[in-house]
Amino acid sequence: MARRFLRDEEDAKDAVQEAFLQAFQALHGFEGGAQLGTWLHRIAVNACLMKLRTRRRQPEESLEPLLPQFDEDGHHAVHPADWRATPEQLLQRDETRAYVRECIDALPESYRTVLLLRDIEELDTAETARLLELSENVVKVRLHRARQALRTLLDRRFGGSAR
Repeated sequence: MARRFLRDEEDAKDAVQEAFLQAFQALHGFEGGAQLGTWLHRIAVNACLMKLRTRRRQPEESLEPLLPQFDEDGHHAVHPADWRATPEQLLQRDETRAYVRECIDALPESYRTVLLLRDIEELDTAETARLLELSENVVKVRLHRARQALRTLLDRRFGGSAR
């Protein structure tokens, strides 16, 4: 979590160390209203946010060197790279997309529905459970199993070994 926030290994280590120090100093005030892990996680998040605030106080690097440069006539001084896909790449992408859809369609409905709601529609677990009238734990289990099954189906095509 700290690495994701700070994107620097040393800063992440510092933040985690600071979080554990703060947790140790505040341990007498921990009343058990939350799980210990949740409490520690919150302290670590706060330590990361403090580190980010400290960074903001330092002068920010200019973005100018990364912006496009233009000639006097208004044209790019250095032409941007062409990122368009070749027809072969587009065809392969379409074929891959179609194959993934076929594999998703091959899943049993109860698993396919959970996978689509969570991973394609990006609904959270609670909303998915409410829509399907299931418990959140059932949604989590079905999603995990659907992902495992989908992985097995995709491995057959993309070089992994099917179990």
